[in-house]
Amino acid sequence: MRRVLLSAAVVAVFMSVSCIARAQTEVTLIAPGGIRTAVEQLIPGFEQKTGYRVSATFLSGGGTTQQVVHGGAFDVPIVQPPYPDVLASGNVLESSATPLASVAVGVAVKKGAPKPDISTPEAVKKMLLAAKSIAIPDAALGAAAGVSINDMLKKMAIDEQVEPKLKRVRGNGPGGAGGGILVSAMVAKDEVELCMTFFSEMNDPGIDKVGLLPKEISPRTALVGFVSTHAKNPQAAKALLQYLASPSAAEVYKAVGMEPAR
Repeated sequence: MRRVLLSAAVVAVFMSVSCIARAQTEVTLIAPGGIRTAVEQLIPGFEQKTGYRVSATFLSGGGTTQQVVHGGAFDVPIVQPPYPDVLASGNVLESSATPLASVAVGVAVKKGAPKPDISTPEAVKKMLLAAKSIAIPDAALGAAAGVSINDMLKKMAIDEQVEPKLKRVRGNGPGGAGGGILVSAMVAKDEVELCMTFFSEMNDPGIDKVGLLPKEISPRTALVGFVSTHAKNPQAAKALLQYLASPSAAEVYKAVGMEPAR
């Protein structure tokens, strides 16, 4: 009996040490889906360079902010300005704020279909009024691209005219994440004529990217990283944040259609 108890105690100690070691070598990150493609490309390089393992969670923009505000246990949160509620929560180190990149809303059509002119606000307006169906991420769950598109339609005073054509798509990931990927798939399957979402999320091989909406009507969405006040390993969290703001990261942001902050 004593031998069994001793064995159990050894196993318990081993598991405890193993969990502590894993916590010390793992860096957790939470971010909006708009930066997902870039971050997933950057993670292997960071892991190889530092020996830390990254566990990343991607939600909608609004879902990410709420997780941070409510004290989610992440080492590195990436959020969209303005974020007064994030700072007021005390869950991030304000001094660690690091601008990473900005993402723009783009337009895509089915592969091989004619590409509409989106070079000016007037051209975009003409496109939207002429389109039969348009897929966009659903802003109801905090999809930042959807929020941006809704604002644009109101500014252009065509929201009521375009509304009947809109297919608002909810992502099937946590917190509604993944809406941008789904709207692209709808275009590829010829379920809608065109889609609008963050350009960095348009990766479906069955679509052709038309381009970015003009800044005058569709301001870019910035993304800023922080070190969490709850970081298990602040040094590792800081290292990841620095890597995501490095010149090599900037090249990746450019490659996926984002604009580096530096």
